[in-house]
Amino acid sequence: MDMDAFTSDVAFTPTVKAIQSRKGSRVSYARVEQRGGWRAAITPDLAAFIEAQTSVFLATANAEGQPYIQHRGGPAGFLKVLDEHTIGFADFSGNRQFITQGNLQDNDQAFLFLIDYMLRQRIKVWGRARVVENDPELIAQLMPADYKARPEQAILFTVAAWDANCPQHIPQRFEAADVAAALAERDRRIAGLEQEIARLRESAASKL
Repeated sequence: MDMDAFTSDVAFTPTVKAIQSRKGSRVSYARVEQRGGWRAAITPDLAAFIEAQTSVFLATANAEGQPYIQHRGGPAGFLKVLDEHTIGFADFSGNRQFITQGNLQDNDQAFLFLIDYMLRQRIKVWGRARVVENDPELIAQLMPADYKARPEQAILFTVAAWDANCPQHIPQRFEAADVAAALAERDRRIAGLEQEIARLRESAASKL
């Protein structure tokens, strides 16, 4: 690796840096670079964030550079951190267009975008990805337990760099399951309070 290179160079090309200089943000990003740039290894906190997600966007580009973004989802834990540089997930059978697989065959550069609307956090991950076919052991390792989907293959993503964005402009939204759980807990508490009120009324009436 070039000794003058930084992990953030995966995104901050010379053209990007020139624009940052023209628009006044290069100095602050240069300070980040002097501290080593973005992280390349998956930290425990990042691993916990990744494995809590139920949704991810995977970006690829074909040999001509035409980009494509594919959504992938599943229960929390469908994204698995295999080591400090590798994320894997089972690729469930879908519309069978195979655009992502074709893109990765020609160009393995890829990008993951993860957003947690409830916590208003987003993580950007640059790296390279590959499709793994005909590996039942890997599929078994990546497949979420008791999830009703048919895995067709696996995707392994090797992390080159990652960065966390600020929460600005992220709308706060909640998962339906979380809302349902909160409402169920509220209803249980209301029922308990109503029972206590009834008990107190009966106790007061008995003393009249």
